[in-house]
Amino acid sequence: MLVAPLAPPRSVVGRKGYWARLLPVLAVLACVTRVPSFVRPLWNPDEGFLAVQARMLARGGQLYETVVDRKPPLLPWLYEAVFTVFGSGSLTPVRVLAVLAQLATAVLLASLARRRWGDRAGRTAGALYLLVSVGLNPEDAQAATFEVFILPCTAAAMWCADRRRWGAAGVAVACAFLTKQTGGAVLLPVACLFHRYGGSRAGLLRLAAGAALPVLGAALVTDPAGFAFWTVTGSGAYASFTGSELHVLARALTNSAILATACAGLLPPVVRALRIARTGAGDLWLWLAASAVAVTLGFHFFGHYFLQLTPPAALLATAALQILPRERASAAVLGSCCACALFLAWGLLAPRPELAHAQRLALTLDRRTAPGDRVLVWGIHPETYWLADRTPATRYLTAGLLTNFSGGRDGPQVGEKYAVEGTWPVFREELAESPPALVIDDSRGKPYGPDHVPSLHRLLAARYEQVGEVDGAVLYAPVAGE
Repeated sequence: MLVAPLAPPRSVVGRKGYWARLLPVLAVLACVTRVPSFVRPLWNPDEGFLAVQARMLARGGQLYETVVDRKPPLLPWLYEAVFTVFGSGSLTPVRVLAVLAQLATAVLLASLARRRWGDRAGRTAGALYLLVSVGLNPEDAQAATFEVFILPCTAAAMWCADRRRWGAAGVAVACAFLTKQTGGAVLLPVACLFHRYGGSRAGLLRLAAGAALPVLGAALVTDPAGFAFWTVTGSGAYASFTGSELHVLARALTNSAILATACAGLLPPVVRALRIARTGAGDLWLWLAASAVAVTLGFHFFGHYFLQLTPPAALLATAALQILPRERASAAVLGSCCACALFLAWGLLAPRPELAHAQRLALTLDRRTAPGDRVLVWGIHPETYWLADRTPATRYLTAGLLTNFSGGRDGPQVGEKYAVEGTWPVFREELAESPPALVIDDSRGKPYGPDHVPSLHRLLAARYEQVGEVDGAVLYAPVAGE
């Protein structure tokens, strides 16, 4: 006699049915909101920097030694792995991973919201997050850079902490930090949940070990001294905004206003909920506050920094909507859809003049140099190296590391004396051992131009001659006989 198998509990059936319906919707929404990211070869210099780093690593470079940046290693390693499998000629595979990162973040937020406030809240949180995640300048929101890959780690840390899985929560915090230092800010709301749930000493040890051991492992795999210097101790001048206060303030206000526009459908219910009731979301407010501090660190306020605010903002809006009439949720989602459509149109239609400039410089490099030549692009757009498939003549891929210039400053504290400590002796040695076949001064009147940098000016005057100009960038070739 055949015996029918036991049916799974109704709660299991309901859970599977819930996710079977929600996951495809979130997947489609994640793909739609990332469509603009696939229409351009590059979105910003961070993508270019990562692409050049990955090529250098794939060709035998050593992170924090012959390949340097002020960031932790996780994302350069990810780019390197993608290039190893798919080749380094396109960022499309990395953009696919960015879509998956956004989807993972949305799913984790939906799970958090569903656990706290029910099925409808889960759907609302996942959808709201994806809709507002593109609510910045497209070069900030659509690029496959650090913040996009921080977010699933921070959401995973909160998801694990909410379930008292302290070791896993610590590992997620470590992964966020190893993607970008500011990702470690999620440790504060995780600690809040640990305190709320009365975590044990054993739980605290698991949390601490989970957070510390991956970071220690990354330091040992690379170079402990170099890891500490480039990710923590070597960026003091970069974090100062002395003399650029108004410039920095204008950027902070502009990007805040852009994100507020994207969140226009979420802000009214949150404000209304705060006026009429407590939402019981203290850890979420702490998450938002910690993310706001992370945005502030370094005093640059680039648009992509603000992406860290979007997961807690989506959850807080979801919490607020639970105590308001049902039609409020529909209005919030509709408003967010409209704002999302505007930002997607911006991403698809807006011109990118700096990309076109970098492409013209890359074409010039391709025509004037051979594939095996080393070249120097003196500027803040390292994507030129990647577009031209030419090897940088130095480990310092931008003039910013050698002068403290960045797009976040308007001039003060720029020059050789503000460079990252120890960079100029190494830079001079690299150029002496293997002189670049072509130098492109892409400063275009910026305060880091050769006229303001004596060491570079002397080098160009002694060994190079001007041979052309492209879009304001000056080309220098070695003097005959050098």
